[in-house]
Amino acid sequence: MSENKEETLASFQNITGIDDVGEAFSHLEAVNWNLMDALSRVMPHEDPSLASAIHQSQPALAESTNGFRPPGYDELPGPSSGGFFASERQNLNIPQRFPTSQLLAQLTSSINLDPVASQNNNQNNQDSILFNIHFNQQICQIRLPSEATIEQLKRCIFDKTRVPVCRQAIQGWPPSKASEAQQPSSRICNLDLGQENELSLVDLTDDGYMDTEQDEVSQRADKTFSIHIQFESESPLELNLPGNTTMLQLKMHVDDIKSIPVRHQEWTGWPRGCDNETTLARSGIDLTHSFGVRTIAPTTASHSNSNQQQNNSYDVVNVDSESSADEFEDATDFNFTDSPPAQPLNIHLIPNNTDDEMSGSSQFVENYLARYGEPCPYFFVGSLESALQLACYKPAKERKLLAIYLHHGKSILTNVFCDQLMKNENIIQTFMEKFVLYGWDLTFESNKDMFLSSLTACISSNASLMARNIGLDKLPAIMLVGKSRELGSGCGVLSVIPGNIDLDDLLTRLIGTCDRFEEQLQGEIRQDDERAARDQVKAEQDMAYEATLQADRAKDAAKRQREAAQAAEQKRIDFERAEEDARRESIRLVAQQSLPQEPAEQTTGTAKIRVRKPTGEFLERRFLTSNSLQDLLNFVTANGFLIEEYKLLSWPRRDLTAMESGQTLEALKLYPQETVFLEER
Repeated sequence: MSENKEETLASFQNITGIDDVGEAFSHLEAVNWNLMDALSRVMPHEDPSLASAIHQSQPALAESTNGFRPPGYDELPGPSSGGFFASERQNLNIPQRFPTSQLLAQLTSSINLDPVASQNNNQNNQDSILFNIHFNQQICQIRLPSEATIEQLKRCIFDKTRVPVCRQAIQGWPPSKASEAQQPSSRICNLDLGQENELSLVDLTDDGYMDTEQDEVSQRADKTFSIHIQFESESPLELNLPGNTTMLQLKMHVDDIKSIPVRHQEWTGWPRGCDNETTLARSGIDLTHSFGVRTIAPTTASHSNSNQQQNNSYDVVNVDSESSADEFEDATDFNFTDSPPAQPLNIHLIPNNTDDEMSGSSQFVENYLARYGEPCPYFFVGSLESALQLACYKPAKERKLLAIYLHHGKSILTNVFCDQLMKNENIIQTFMEKFVLYGWDLTFESNKDMFLSSLTACISSNASLMARNIGLDKLPAIMLVGKSRELGSGCGVLSVIPGNIDLDDLLTRLIGTCDRFEEQLQGEIRQDDERAARDQVKAEQDMAYEATLQADRAKDAAKRQREAAQAAEQKRIDFERAEEDARRESIRLVAQQSLPQEPAEQTTGTAKIRVRKPTGEFLERRFLTSNSLQDLLNFVTANGFLIEEYKLLSWPRRDLTAMESGQTLEALKLYPQETVFLEER
C-alpha cells in the first residue's frame, strides 16, 4: 500500500471538494489509503452504524514513553475542523447535511478502491517525490506529491516510525535549503530535491543530537569562493571572497568597483531562497561560481521583486530595503501600495513563518522597540549561534552569559514584564554588563519550531526540551546559558527565570546566576593565568635561547668566512707558486736545451769554469773558449739559478750578467780555468 494511489487521490478530491493535493494526500496516508475511512474523517456522519465502523477502523495511538503525546488524526486539517466548507456554510446560512452510509456507498460504488491495480500506470509519475528515510538502521520509503509540505512529510514519517512530529529532526536537506526545510509550511517542491532523496531521521529524545548540516556550512564558511561576475556593458569581474560574505556585501563590492548602485543591480545565478543576509557558504553554490549582473532603472527595480518566485533552478535577485539612505533618494519611484497591512502590535513581535533567524531577530528588535519604547535592553541582532559565539566562546576573562528572552504575545504576563521589569535601569545595566541578550518570539508555532531546532543544534536537546516545557502561564521567560569547564566541553542552561516574578526577584536571580557562574570561572581563569605565565616564561626563554643561538650562528658564520678567505688566499698563493714554478721550470728547460755539448777533457782550447753557489757549493763544467757568455749563463740557469734573480760575478769583481752575452769566453779572459760566484740580486 506504499505505492502511488493517484486514482484514489482523484476520487477523494472529487467527492470531498478538497483542492489542496497535500491536504488530501495526508488524509489518505493517515488511514493507509482506505477511501471509506478517509471520507469519514472529513465528512461528519449521522449513521450510527457507519460511525461505529469508522471508529473501529481508526488505529489507536499510544502515548510515547517520554511524556509527549503524538499528534492524533484529529489534528490533520480538513473541513471537519473548521475548513473551507464549514465557513462557507455559515456565511451562506445553509443547513449542514451529512452523508449516510448508503450515500457513501453510492459515491464510491463506481470507484476502484484497490489502488494496486493502477500502480503500473502511476509508478512513472513525475509529480511525486520519493524519500528514503534512514532510521534505526532501517529505511522507510515515503512518496509524496511535489506540492506536499514538510508538516505532511513529518506526519507520514510518524505513521511509519511512530516518532512524534515534535521529536523529529531531519537531516540531509540541500545546504541552501536547510533553514527553509525547518518550516512546517514549506513545500517540498521548493527545496531543490530530486525524484529520489536520502534523508536521515533523528529522534530528539536521544541526547547528543547535533546538526551536521550546520557543521558543513561552518566548514564552507572558512573556505574562499571564486566569484566570476559577467556584466552587460562592463568588463567581467573576478572576486575571491570568504564563505561568510553575505549577498549584500557582494553587491556593495560591485558598487565600489563598478560604481553600479545596489538598487540598480539585478542578479542572476543565485539559488532560490537567497536574500541579502544569505552567505556564500549557506547559499549552496560551488566554490567557483558565475553570476550575471544587469543594470536596471530605479522604476524597474521597484516592480521586479514580484518576478522572483520562479520555478527554475536559479532566481533573478534584486535589491531590497536594506540599502543605505543615500541610495533611496528617489524612493518616490517605488510603489508601496501592494505592501501587506501591518499586524496588530499586541499579537506578535516576529511575523508567522519568518524566513530565517537573521530576519526574525531583526524584526523582533524593531517591533519590540516600537511597542515598548525606551528605555529598552540592548538585544543582539543575528542568529542564535552567533549570539552564543559572542557570549560563551571567548577567553574566560572575557566570557559572558547568554540571556535568551522568550516572548509570547498571548501571555497575560507579557505587557507587565516588558513595561515594568525590562525597563528597569538596574535590569538594563545588568544585561549590558553581564550578558549578551538575545530575543525570540514564540507566539507562532512555526517560529517556535525554528527556535527549538536552533536551540538543539547550538546547545543541546535538553535545552530545547526545557524551553518547550515552559508553559504559557510562565511566559515570557529568560533562559540563562553559560559555558565553563565545570559544565563540560559545551554550553548548558544554568537557570530558567519565569515571567511571573517581581522586579527584586528577577534582579536577584540574574545577579545570583552571574555570581555562581563567575565562581565556576575562577578556577578556569586561574588556570588560564598560570598557563599564560608559563607561556610568558617559556617565550622569554625561547627568546634568550634564540638570541644565543643567533650569536653562535653569527660566530660560526664569521669563522667560516675567515676560513673560507684564508683557504681562498692559500689557494691563490699555491696557484701563483705553481705558475711561478712552471715558468721557472720552462726557463730552465729552455736554457738546458740551449747548452752546447761539453768538450772532452783532452780537447784543446777549452775553459774550465767553476761556479760558486750562495751556499758555498760549486758547479763545474768545461766549455770551448769559443763558446759565448750566454752559454755560461744558460749553464747557470739550467741548474736552477735564473739570471733575473742572481748575478754572476768574476774576480776582479765584474758583473758578467751585465755584459754583452754574445762575447766569447776567450774575449772575457775566462780560460783556461776561472772561478765565478753567484750572488742574489
